[in-house]
Amino acid sequence: MKELGRLITAMVTPFKEDGSIDFIQTRKLAKALVASGSDGIVVAGTTGESPTVTWEEEHALFMAVREAVGENAKVIAGTGSNSTAEAIENTIKAEKLGVDAALLVVPYYNKPTQEGLYRHFKAVADSTTLPIILYNVPSRTITSMSAETTIRLSKIQNIVGTKEASGNLGEIARIIDGTQSDRPDFTVWSGNDSDTLPMMAIGAHGVISVASHLVGLQIKRMMESFVAGNLAEAAALHRHLTPIFNNLFVVANPIPIKYALNYIGFKVGQPRLPLTDPDERTAAFIRDTLKGYHIDLPLA
Repeated sequence: MKELGRLITAMVTPFKEDGSIDFIQTRKLAKALVASGSDGIVVAGTTGESPTVTWEEEHALFMAVREAVGENAKVIAGTGSNSTAEAIENTIKAEKLGVDAALLVVPYYNKPTQEGLYRHFKAVADSTTLPIILYNVPSRTITSMSAETTIRLSKIQNIVGTKEASGNLGEIARIIDGTQSDRPDFTVWSGNDSDTLPMMAIGAHGVISVASHLVGLQIKRMMESFVAGNLAEAAALHRHLTPIFNNLFVVANPIPIKYALNYIGFKVGQPRLPLTDPDERTAAFIRDTLKGYHIDLPLA
């Protein structure tokens, strides 16, 4: 399922001043992301504030982004949950709404075993014909899915890849190596912008990115340079982008990226509580970071 794209953006959810979803800005942002290099868009993932977006709102977002991008980009619905039954229900609904794939996070808080993780993802995959992307982000979920479990899940045909945000290159290498013989189409995306080039060096396909809200064309050029064998150019671009990759996580995502978008003039509103705008010291740090970069996102 590499046709889902090499550069996928985990999109923020724009809110109005009253806290409701701003669907006009949602459609505008989706189109702007495609114009600045995104092949696909994750809707209602962590960056989209899924913990505080209701199912009804998520479903409306799936439809709004699908309508906005048409066939110009893939729409990947964040349908994961720490409840298997809820994840199944949400994924079935997303399929009916016409998304291209679903992203399912490792269940959080209840700390399942590796066998529990396998059964959870298998149950969701068995309930749908959608391509499923696994999402391992232990900094958020506490539980980390092992390479062995990911490889085992890769044998299920509609589990097509994984977003790996563990930062553990050894485990990621084992996933890539362990899926090549039986599932050469199984796709690994970096879940951390700063890991994209190192992960591609060991066989990953691309990235599901946050920084691509701002520097999408530059990230895409970095990856295309690597694929074309222009390693020095790719490395130089990676070094140049590393500060923005890192500094957009100075506090919990999506606080910095939403502040940055508002600051450059693309209004996406405040995060929903319990997330808040950054304090002035953090905001100044983000503003200072942005001074070093050309912003690829079209504002008009």
